[in-house]
Amino acid sequence: MLDVSDAVRAEIGEAEADRLLAGENAPGNYDCTSCRTPGHTSQERTSTVLFVGEETAVLAFAHATCIPSQVVTVSEEQLQGAVRTIAANEANGGQGGNGAAGGNEANGAAQVPAPSAAPSLTPATPIAPPPHGAPAAPPAPAAHETGPRQAVLGVTCGQVLIEGTLHPAIVVEPTGPIARPGSDGPGDEFLALLIEQGFLPVTDVACRPSPIAGWSVLLAMGQLHAILQPPANPGAQPAAWWQAHQPLAVTDGWRTAAAKSHKVLVYAAPAGSIGQQPREDLLREALEKAAAGSVLVAATMPLTGT
Repeated sequence: MLDVSDAVRAEIGEAEADRLLAGENAPGNYDCTSCRTPGHTSQERTSTVLFVGEETAVLAFAHATCIPSQVVTVSEEQLQGAVRTIAANEANGGQGGNGAAGGNEANGAAQVPAPSAAPSLTPATPIAPPPHGAPAAPPAPAAHETGPRQAVLGVTCGQVLIEGTLHPAIVVEPTGPIARPGSDGPGDEFLALLIEQGFLPVTDVACRPSPIAGWSVLLAMGQLHAILQPPANPGAQPAAWWQAHQPLAVTDGWRTAAAKSHKVLVYAAPAGSIGQQPREDLLREALEKAAAGSVLVAATMPLTGT
């Protein structure tokens, strides 16, 4: 019942992969690293998910219906934070496992040595984003994905009602103008750059955005980690367009909706168009206002990271 992808097998080695498939190192009970609900490797199809940092790697487990077996590169700081959390849980008797790291059945994951050639995921636009409805945390400066100039992106999570169904959504808004790479002008090219990448203008928030090829939203360990864009080179792993300094906690409703649809609606607007809205009804109003003003783009992205 355990799935070990070729990418995971290549990282952990044939011997370790065979031991997992034979049940020698399989955790039995685990908390899904995506939806955080219980699972069991002998009762349902289970994906192995290898989180790789610069020096550390953590093998976690997830329902195969949530995410496929894959290798996910994250920052060393995030990975070490997960290891410390699991160590604390083990010290307290193994309670409160989050399925992110560790080595017992309650936590459902194991720390393994990182491959010597493990890629390093450099944050494209790291900030400390707040959960929807919480006070905004001060964002940190970061390089925008399309060039060396500095930009700060704010991220808000909420649910958007479309045709009677609540959809998980992420709203991205920079705190200032985004210039085109190589340009020193004062113009804001944020929307134009995203449209060139495949985002489409939104004219009606009541319609679900079109899918975008190669992009995805990484929800791991039950938290939002990154928005990934297609790799620059064919065959390479996706790169982070936005990555949180610390994983972003999302509401149970948001996570449940995402696990059900396996898709996330990602909206983007220029600075000053949306703002930090304390309630989802106000967020919806801000999105509709931005769409009416022709300053909103969006895309539907799959939930998996690779």
